[in-house]
This record gives sequence, C-alpha cells and structure tokens, in this order.
Amino acid sequence: MSRISDKFSQLKSQGQRALMPFISAGDPNMETSYRLLLELERQGADIVELGIPFSDPIADGPTIQRASQRSLKNGTTVDDVLELVQRVRRTSQLPLVLMTYYNLVYHYGEERFVKAAVSAGADGLIVPDLPPEEAWNLLKIADAQGFDIIFLLAPTSTPDRIELVSKSSRGFIYYVSLTGITGARGELAQGIEQQVQAIRAQTDKPIAVGFGISNAAQAAQIAAWVDGVIVGSALINIIENYLEDEQLLVKKAGEFINSLKQGITS
Repeated sequence: MSRISDKFSQLKSQGQRALMPFISAGDPNMETSYRLLLELERQGADIVELGIPFSDPIADGPTIQRASQRSLKNGTTVDDVLELVQRVRRTSQLPLVLMTYYNLVYHYGEERFVKAAVSAGADGLIVPDLPPEEAWNLLKIADAQGFDIIFLLAPTSTPDRIELVSKSSRGFIYYVSLTGITGARGELAQGIEQQVQAIRAQTDKPIAVGFGISNAAQAAQIAAWVDGVIVGSALINIIENYLEDEQLLVKKAGEFINSLKQGITS
C-alpha cells in the first residue's frame, strides 16, 4: 500500500478524517514552500497536495492562478518541484500528492515523470484535464511503480461515470463539490452528502472533497460525510496576504491548518 492508502487506513481505524491542504510549489519561493510543508504537517495536515505550476490551469480559480503565476515568475520547473519533494522526504513521511496538468506530464514523458516522481518520494498525482478513458498508459506505468493516479468526480457525474472513476482511481477519489473552478466560498454547495452516498454505493475507496471549503466550520460539516477534506484557495489566500513577511506567512498558514484540524476532529 502507498503512504496515501496507509494514512487513510490509519485515520479510519481512529475514526478520523484526513486534512488535505493544497499549496503551489514555489509560491512565493521554494525555501518557503519547504518550510510550509513541514509546518502544515506539524499543525495537523495528513496529506498535502503540491501543485506543479502551469501557465493555463483551467480548473483553478483566480487565487490558485495567481499562486501559479508567482511560482512561474521564479522559473519553477517540474524538476524543481521534485527536488522539493526529495528534500521533504529526507525528514518526513508526509504523503505528498502532485497536482498538475497533462501538458507538463506529456512533455516530460509519462514514464520519465512517474519514475522521477517516485524516486523523489512523491506518492500520487492528480491531473484534472486527463480523464480515465485517456489515462490507460499513465495508469499502467504508475501501477507498476506503486504510484497513485487520482481521478475526479463532480456533481454532474453519471452513475456510469462514478463506476469508471471508482475503478480507475488509486489512493482515493477526489469529489469536486461544485461545478466550476476552485475558490473559497461563503457557503458549501448543496447536495454533497447525497453525492458522496452515491459514490460510496459503488466503491470502498476513500473519498475526499474539495473546492469551496473556506473555514473550520465548513471543514467539520464536510468531515461528517467523507474520508478527507481538501482546502486550497483559502490557504493560498493567507499565503498571499503575507508575501512580504515569509516567517509570518508560515506561522499564519500553520495556524489556519491547525484550526481546520481542530474543526474536523472536534
């Protein structure tokens, strides 16, 4: 089993849910990203999604787009992100899920990408613009390396789609709680509990929910229905607010993650 599966199994045995923050690697710089990853783990993050910045992140709202642009302005590359993973792995077993778009994976080379990611210590990959129908080769390569490819479901997913993604996804299933792009929102989308129940009827794999979760109260509400709670834009908003003081940035980000962890465990 992967670090991802191990973590979900461990939490399930404890009656807990996974807290899964997202950050964009290299925002505002690689050194701060390194410090952030260790602080997020210290404050209760169970799994971290680590974005490899891309110039046209079609699934992401303005907040994560700006984070990607800040990173790209620093010249961040795929290899830079993998070096960051390798550095974290020297002292931490925190499960790390890479998130990027297929253009980068394709140009890097699917087999080369997977082998490099595994060698660095990454545990899985989310590619929002790669559906399972077109991912058979990547899945074959990843399965041979014990590397989890995670697919997405949405409120519009049909029963057939739920079945396909449930069979194809490794590690966990990412349920996008709303139609549209990422971004913190004042209220949760309607019907999340019912959609999660429909997915559970077809799989025993862990289900994590993201898009639109902004605070501890929302995280706690979601945690009652799912195995993992994903928070991205709300965390990146905090990072963006403290760009001029990187020490305070790390501290405030950690405090936010701690509040979310308290929310889903209380």
